[in-house]
Amino acid sequence: MWRDAALVAGKDLRIELRSKVSLNQVVPFAVVVLVIFGLALGPDPSRLSAAAAGLFWVAVVLSSLLAVQRSFAIESANDARDGLRLSGLDAGGVFLGKAAAISLELLALEVVLGIVTFLVFGVALVGVGLLACTCLLATLGLASVGTLYGVISSGLKGRETLLPLLFFPVVAPVVLAAAKSYEDALAHAPGAADGWLILLAVFALCYLAIGSVAFGPLLEDA
Repeated sequence: MWRDAALVAGKDLRIELRSKVSLNQVVPFAVVVLVIFGLALGPDPSRLSAAAAGLFWVAVVLSSLLAVQRSFAIESANDARDGLRLSGLDAGGVFLGKAAAISLELLALEVVLGIVTFLVFGVALVGVGLLACTCLLATLGLASVGTLYGVISSGLKGRETLLPLLFFPVVAPVVLAAAKSYEDALAHAPGAADGWLILLAVFALCYLAIGSVAFGPLLEDA
């Protein structure tokens, strides 16, 4: 399973590196969203810094939806989904590989958004370790949910609108916990974030386990 996961993740990442869709579309979209939110809040530094954590994760969630749609659009072209079914790869490995590729893309995006947040919202870079743990756990949760619901919607009509309807309500706890943990990191209160980190870890593990088991039947039905 782990070998198959590495193969699928490598394949998806190579496609992204060659096509540069994430670099040319997803990253600019996320930056524009974050800057527009900042402009809408006005020039008040206290208001900007108070909203920085929530707006950061809103931009990440919106961008993760684009990354998930892109991941499954790859499989839709030239009947590649049928080739994936017939490849003999472990279904759990395919799920983990696609989730890993989306996670790495989102982590790279979060680094860029972190710099933009520092420049636009004027937040101080404190609690870097807590920020890194928050980003890692929240990203795993977003990627696992996105991969699971991405395969559900990929074979249906109206998948462009169906996926957001499935995805956003489920990841609401991730956004809440990540934003609160992010705020604690910026306030340099790492002990206060323990409960939020546990919630993020449990959420990610549950969906990784569910996706590893359910992805195969869902891919067959897609």
